[in-house]
Amino acid sequence: MTRIEAQHLAHLSALDDAYADKLGRYGYDGVVIYSGHAHLHFGDDHAGSFASFGHFLHWVPLAGTQHSWLLIRPGHRPVLQWHMPQDFWHLSTPVPDEAWVKHFDIIESNASSPPSLPPGRYALLGDVPSEQAQSMGVELNPEQLWIALDELRVRKSPYEVACLREANGLAMAGHQAARDAFEGGAAELDIQLAYLAASRQRETEVPYQNIVGRNEHAGVLHYQHYDIRPAERRYSLLVDAGHRSRGYCADITRTWSGHDSDVRFQALLEGMNALQQNLVRRIAPGVHFVDLHWQMHEQLGRLLKEQGLIDCSVEAAIEQGVTYAFCPHGLGHLLGLQVHDVGGRRGPDGTALPPPDRAPALRLTRELETGMVVTIEPGCYFIPMLLAPLRETKVAHDIHWEAIDALTSHGGIRVEDNVHVTETAYENLTPSAD
Repeated sequence: MTRIEAQHLAHLSALDDAYADKLGRYGYDGVVIYSGHAHLHFGDDHAGSFASFGHFLHWVPLAGTQHSWLLIRPGHRPVLQWHMPQDFWHLSTPVPDEAWVKHFDIIESNASSPPSLPPGRYALLGDVPSEQAQSMGVELNPEQLWIALDELRVRKSPYEVACLREANGLAMAGHQAARDAFEGGAAELDIQLAYLAASRQRETEVPYQNIVGRNEHAGVLHYQHYDIRPAERRYSLLVDAGHRSRGYCADITRTWSGHDSDVRFQALLEGMNALQQNLVRRIAPGVHFVDLHWQMHEQLGRLLKEQGLIDCSVEAAIEQGVTYAFCPHGLGHLLGLQVHDVGGRRGPDGTALPPPDRAPALRLTRELETGMVVTIEPGCYFIPMLLAPLRETKVAHDIHWEAIDALTSHGGIRVEDNVHVTETAYENLTPSAD
């Protein structure tokens, strides 16, 4: 048995105990978890890409599993009804020969219908029609139980951290290939293909659509296209791309300057890399993530001033919205079976923790705890629609618009690592690009 297989069995054993506690607390005899399935496009016989439901993946490490059901009952072995249709159109996925399989009673089924349930009170979690839940006699997606099980995913087990570490290593191989392709003058589509080849994954398997933004496209936060022609000028490249390992997601961003880059952009990129690592070093249990977010804005304001882009004080840059125009998104989020993992805006007791009014996009608003895995992804962008309104305010005379206009063609900078909160500090799961 490999180390990760042993860690997985320990993870499952801990889940047995944790689910027994949560189910008992809310008076359930068991819970049924549906893997989910791909849905057909309207008026079509073609389905979109698919990833299994997160709470199903918390037990079963196969992100593409469809039409399968998991029954958890305290005091009993988990039952996994594995969908194995007799089909000549598609190849059914067999039960893998891995150690975790022995933790379950596995029923191979040609049908996609749910398993029969023993007498008792059951909850059902997943994307299931209410009519089906009624016919099963179960409670569909009860909020209290859902929130409690979300909380079990906030702090990662050693097995989960190992999966995330593996996903990061594979993703970074893709980032290195993307950088090499960019330096060779490749088009965005070719950079994307280089990433997929080096990270050994299909486009339908990535945890989110890869962002491959060259030049001004680096300033579109979730840029979704891939130019098929090389650019005449190579100012910059931003790649935000990940990988899945046993269902767990890497989420890494790197930005590189190009052959034609402005020297001011190169200096700003060096400063952003240093800023990001400084924030990573501040991670520890007990640190509030909202405070880290404000520290990002303070350091960004200082960097903009040092690089000669603004003249006002750091305090004025934050107060008058200058730093928000350069970085409109949050510092980061929880990471795990989902890229934006669950539990980021709720406390351990389920209390809602909404983002501050000045940071509505912040997805993590709680204190850091041992076992959490978070992203740290500060940014600095030259987005005309956000910067243009500042030209009409009293802070306009404190901004060097000539430099801003020259850098707009470079789009922007984002640097993102995946960081594990340890008992005393942190472990950066993202390997160096060098």
